[in-house]
Amino acid sequence: MKIEQSTLEDLPLIFDLYEKATAFQKIKFPSNAWPVFDKEMVRQEIKRNQHWKLWIDNEVACVWVTAFSDPLIWEEKNIDPAVYLHRIAANPIFKGKQLMEQIVGWAKEYAIQNQKDWLRMDTCGNNEGLIAYYTSKGFDFLGIKKLKNTTGLPAHYVHADVCFFQLKINKSDDL
Repeated sequence: MKIEQSTLEDLPLIFDLYEKATAFQKIKFPSNAWPVFDKEMVRQEIKRNQHWKLWIDNEVACVWVTAFSDPLIWEEKNIDPAVYLHRIAANPIFKGKQLMEQIVGWAKEYAIQNQKDWLRMDTCGNNEGLIAYYTSKGFDFLGIKKLKNTTGLPAHYVHADVCFFQLKINKSDDL
């Protein structure tokens, strides 16, 4: 396993994984499927070194985005030092390979290296299975609410019930 930053050359792969994730979401959770994401938004995330990929056996197993600020989603909690995880999209051939454990382990180290106290994630819709999944990975479920301002956010946040998750970083853990 290897984790590295995505590059602009990865754009076709990234959008292929987004498309596959969205197709799965449309089957399992039709009202909460991802929209088509703006390519320029993803390009900028790559240029800002926020986009990541996990390799297994010389193949990209998943991609995701990190941020150190997320005020539209986390509102008043955005003042806390946190790493925010977004758009985790897995390659379906790696289903069942504990990708989330790999991402969380890496993200904890990344948070410590960047002096952050929290890992945070959100997801749209009241998906009890996903809530149980994320809490089984160590995240606390903080509840569900609608966002006050979705201007500038991807379309799936508009009028959505948003679930909030966080995991406290123990800085005394060995890296």
